[in-house]
Amino acid sequence: MGNIRQLNFGLLVTLLLLSVCGNAVSAKTGSDTLNSKDTIQEASLKLDQKEAAHIKPETKLPKSAFKIIEWTDLIPKEDLDALLNPPSYISDIEDGSAEDQISSQIQNTVTEASDDRYQQALVSTSVVSEMNGQAIKIPGFIVPLEFDDGQTITQFFLVPFFGACIHVPPPPPNQIIFVNFPEGFQLEALYDPFWVSGILTTSLIQNELATATYTLRMQYLEDYKE
Repeated sequence: MGNIRQLNFGLLVTLLLLSVCGNAVSAKTGSDTLNSKDTIQEASLKLDQKEAAHIKPETKLPKSAFKIIEWTDLIPKEDLDALLNPPSYISDIEDGSAEDQISSQIQNTVTEASDDRYQQALVSTSVVSEMNGQAIKIPGFIVPLEFDDGQTITQFFLVPFFGACIHVPPPPPNQIIFVNFPEGFQLEALYDPFWVSGILTTSLIQNELATATYTLRMQYLEDYKE
């Protein structure tokens, strides 16, 4: 654990988001802050109260109570269909070519028509309302947001992969989970994936780093093993 005390968290978070594309995990089987609390705004999203399960985020549950989900379970069907069927200007570019860069992704976002469903899905804040209040277990990578002088992390974004290119763009807001863990924990390496268990809620979190449409009060953190 001592190594992480010597790390520059700001630099590591930048590297985490911009490193080689395609690193991902599957779900089959006061204090120093990067962003002050003032920059984080939370707004309730519309929920289907009849379908949503309501477990209070602070409710303590045994590990066996948390259901393993996949990241795609958090994406509404119409967004998932768009992402699984990219337009020709994406699919025709050779993987690893000069055009396969994040700069090309940004350019396409700007130049393509506003009614492009693929581009809309890349920035979608739509949620699956049935996931609200669910006790879930999901694997991902940790992007620290808030930590104290001892590098004890209390808030972070959980993402399904790190790195981005035109074939693997940054995750959309409905593929980012804002995680609270007031008790705090420390990491030896930011590039290690973890299983995270907790109660999920549908709420919009925005800061300078990213936007997330889900929030989770973490109860368990475990090394990722399939």
